[in-house]
Amino acid sequence: MTKQLMIYERAVPVSSEAHRDWSVLAGRDFSFAGEINSVPLLAAEFAAAAGEHTIVFAGEGDAIFPSVILGQRDGENAHIGENGKWLSGYIPAFLRRYPFVFAATEDNSSFTLCIDEEFEGFNKDGKGERLFDSQGERTEYLERMLKFTSDYQAQFNRTQMFAKRLAQLDLLEPAQAQFRDAEGKQSNLTGFKTIKRDALRQVPAETLAEMAKTDELELCYLHLHSLNNLPTMNQRLAAKAA
Repeated sequence: MTKQLMIYERAVPVSSEAHRDWSVLAGRDFSFAGEINSVPLLAAEFAAAAGEHTIVFAGEGDAIFPSVILGQRDGENAHIGENGKWLSGYIPAFLRRYPFVFAATEDNSSFTLCIDEEFEGFNKDGKGERLFDSQGERTEYLERMLKFTSDYQAQFNRTQMFAKRLAQLDLLEPAQAQFRDAEGKQSNLTGFKTIKRDALRQVPAETLAEMAKTDELELCYLHLHSLNNLPTMNQRLAAKAA
């Protein structure tokens, strides 16, 4: 089956009828993300992620959205090591949310909490956190994950607005990154965009002031600062292979 949302294989609505006896053991093994080289990043995460991750923009038109680069090529994640251990510091919320996700109606008027039933940590052995208690009521854990996913969706909408503003101001341009492995072989990473620093300087003062009030200007500079992290990708891959 084609994976939904990059890492989800079979996301189904969470219900006490279907999942009363099920538990979730999550947050330790990130093997599910071992073959993806980028994930979406929320605007609220820029400050935490920019110190070690490279933030770029992916997609076209209304689908443009910030992403964090995790590997040099398709099928590669430099931040996941042996036994699915996360090797760096900050873990993007997109991955921390897994195996939960919201499914929206066609008009986005309502959302249903879903879980990926193919997640290896989804079990009936009582390992981890139960979803429902013996009475079929949501556990504190499930309530926390519902709130986390709700907050994620709200921040997702805000991030979409930020990305659309950048596109409307024509501040994004196609970019690429070049890497060399230990043997000197070069590889190119394409398919993403970055902010044009010169174009940002030319944005009218009134618009810049508005962006400063909404913290969007700070997000722009956090993104530009994060590009300095790109050369460390080779170091991560070398350490992972050692």
